[in-house]
Amino acid sequence: MFTQVTKGIKVSVSTSFEGTFFKNYKVHYAFGYTISIENLSKDTVQLTARHWDVFDALKEMETVDGEGVIGRKPVIKPGKSHTYSSGCLLASPVGAMRGHYDMVNFTNAEEFQVEIPTFKFAAPFAIN
Repeated sequence: MFTQVTKGIKVSVSTSFEGTFFKNYKVHYAFGYTISIENLSKDTVQLTARHWDVFDALKEMETVDGEGVIGRKPVIKPGKSHTYSSGCLLASPVGAMRGHYDMVNFTNAEEFQVEIPTFKFAAPFAIN
């Protein structure tokens, strides 16, 4: 598990290898990840956007930006958390992701970023 706390927001990530498949005559490696965003602060916050840097051992780094996470902009009250799962396709059996969430603090209307720790992907057969 990969964990990081920024301004009272704890982000924890676990990953899984989902398998391989062929698409356009190339093998692709599917990875899943589950992220839990826990509000350890005393203020209610909302996740408004995400930024990802996706690293694939066989390709250039890819940047992905978008609103919310999996179609939602969750509001997280103090002591509560939001958990979601998503996935990533890589050309290599080894890679990583890192990024940040854009958040808004409902108490003072402050916009801030919460770091997502770098988490690694590795197919079981690719590592010793």
